[in-house]
Amino acid sequence: MIQVIGRQAEYTYEGIAAANNKSSAYQGCSSIEIDLEDVQMKSTRLLDEIRETNLSYLLLAQQLIREDRAEATFRLGISDEVAELIDQLTTAQVLRIASSNMLMCRFRFDDEVVWNLLTSHTKDRSVSGMHAAIIMSGKAVDTAA
Repeated sequence: MIQVIGRQAEYTYEGIAAANNKSSAYQGCSSIEIDLEDVQMKSTRLLDEIRETNLSYLLLAQQLIREDRAEATFRLGISDEVAELIDQLTTAQVLRIASSNMLMCRFRFDDEVVWNLLTSHTKDRSVSGMHAAIIMSGKAVDTAA
């Protein structure tokens, strides 16, 4: 049995004892208390952050594409066709797409070597960063081909 409680739970001895007495009426069932309001607030907050991230990403993508399309396709890891679509989006379309609860951007690489290079704590971080950039640019060329 899952017991949903209100926003405030009593964590006193009396509150715990009362909960135990209440749950003992349900023999053979375990009782899990969930603060439903807290779960809903966290979920709403997460969805709001996803929408804000989507809007920021789409606006940044449009700006990059309009300034330098070749560099934007490389930096964003998108094709020329996708760049053209993003460039042609109206403000209303950007807002509608950004309001989705699905994240529009994603990590471009899932290679452990790249992550290790980017997070390494070596003396010369610029070399690690350049090495990671070389590896990622090679992957971008592979996917474009």
